[in-house]
This record gives sequence, structure tokens and C-alpha cells, in this order.
Amino acid sequence: MRLIAERLTASRGSEPIFADLSLTVEAGEALIVTGPNGIGKSTLLKVIAGLLKADSGIVTLDGGPQEAETLAEACHYLGHRNGMKRELTVAENLGFWQRFMAAPALGVEEAADAVGLATVLSLPYGYLSAGQQRRIAMARLLVSHRPIWILDEPTAALDVASEARFGGMVEAHLRTGGLALIATHQPLAISTQREFAMTPGLTVSA
Repeated sequence: MRLIAERLTASRGSEPIFADLSLTVEAGEALIVTGPNGIGKSTLLKVIAGLLKADSGIVTLDGGPQEAETLAEACHYLGHRNGMKRELTVAENLGFWQRFMAAPALGVEEAADAVGLATVLSLPYGYLSAGQQRRIAMARLLVSHRPIWILDEPTAALDVASEARFGGMVEAHLRTGGLALIATHQPLAISTQREFAMTPGLTVSA
């Protein structure tokens, strides 16, 4: 499996964000997107995930044209917001995502245990600390299988131990043939990775 973005151009209103940007991510690989705030990292990830429309360019999977819905269905997107309902319990939130994504992988209890939070399943999500909320959002990646992980600052609010646990999650995903596209300012404990540096005013490729 290979994810290919070719000559992507995106703008905010009439202001260009990036132009003619190309990248490739192979199965078993994590591509780490770096660059200063405002350079367009989040926009790039949303365009590739199908959440924003590019001005021009194309994103394909496995080297051949795919319908946008097909590519979107292959992706897990985790952005700055965790995508959880504060008033629902942790178990209810993870159960919703497992049913919604409709490709069960780990059970809810197993996924919560994988992020070290098996004991909070009965608590309302809103009762958790910011770090715990982020870890449960990471567990969302585990309850349903998707080969492509698109993650925007995934380790925000995590302590050192949780950062290491996250790195292990990504490594396990890569070993099963998945791929990851990750925007971050922080070093990640992932062995199979390349860096894709976004630079102001420049066309970039990786």
C-alpha cells in the first residue's frame, strides 16, 4: 500500500498556504510533517484525509486513482480535538466509534487497556484530565481498523510515559502494514520514519 499526494495546492480565502506539494508514504512507514506554526501542516493533513478540498492536485492510494470516499474510508484522522462527547462514558464513546467505523479490531476494554486506562471506562469522558482524554482519543485508533493514520499533534498533553506508549502503538500499526502521516513539533519514538519539512514560500516534496 502506498499513499501518494501529487502537486497539492491549498489556500485560505485568497491567501495561498502551500503550492505544488507532493509526498509519498509507503506501507510500514511514518512520515513526520514538521514546520513552524501557520505553515499549513494541519491543512495538509485535512486535505489528504478528505476533510478539506485542495485548490488543485490529487491524492491516491496504492498508486492508482481512487474515489474520494474510498480513500477517506481508509483513514483514521485524529486532530487537535479528540472527537469525544464529554457527557458520555469512556466506554460509550469508544463503543460509538467502533460501531461508526464498522471495522472492529480491538474490543473497547482492550483498547482502553492498551493506553493504560482500563479503569476509567465507566467514567464520563469529561471527568478525565487533558492527558487522559488524549490517551482515550488514541484508543479510538485501536477499536476499528484503518490502514492509514493521519494524526495532528497526537502527543499534545501527554506525559513522557504516554508518549512512549503512543510510539509503541504506531510501531505496531506499521508492522501490520499500516502507514502514518503525523504532524508534530515533538520528537517521536518511532523507528521507521522520515521527515517532511514544510518551509515558508517553498514548494516541497518527499
